[in-house]
Amino acid sequence: MNKNDLVASVATSAKLSKADAARAVEATFNNIAKALKGGTDVRLVGFGTFTVSRRAASEGRNPRTGERIKIPASKQPKFKAGKALKDSVNR
Repeated sequence: MNKNDLVASVATSAKLSKADAARAVEATFNNIAKALKGGTDVRLVGFGTFTVSRRAASEGRNPRTGERIKIPASKQPKFKAGKALKDSVNR
């Protein structure tokens, strides 16, 4: 399922126009991203938790030349599925 499929599914389930559903989905994604950027975890009980983990700076190699390169520290978004989501997938 891609984003357009999700919008269509939300529109059908919630009896909304596709435009309204698209705005709702986009607003949801934007608010999750905004919270993560601000350092806040997003916990959706029964669905899962979005968090940010910090990845330390490291050293790697360019696969073409073998030259050493520095990989800067970064933040990575993570998602951990909740119990209800896991259970629904495993039924």
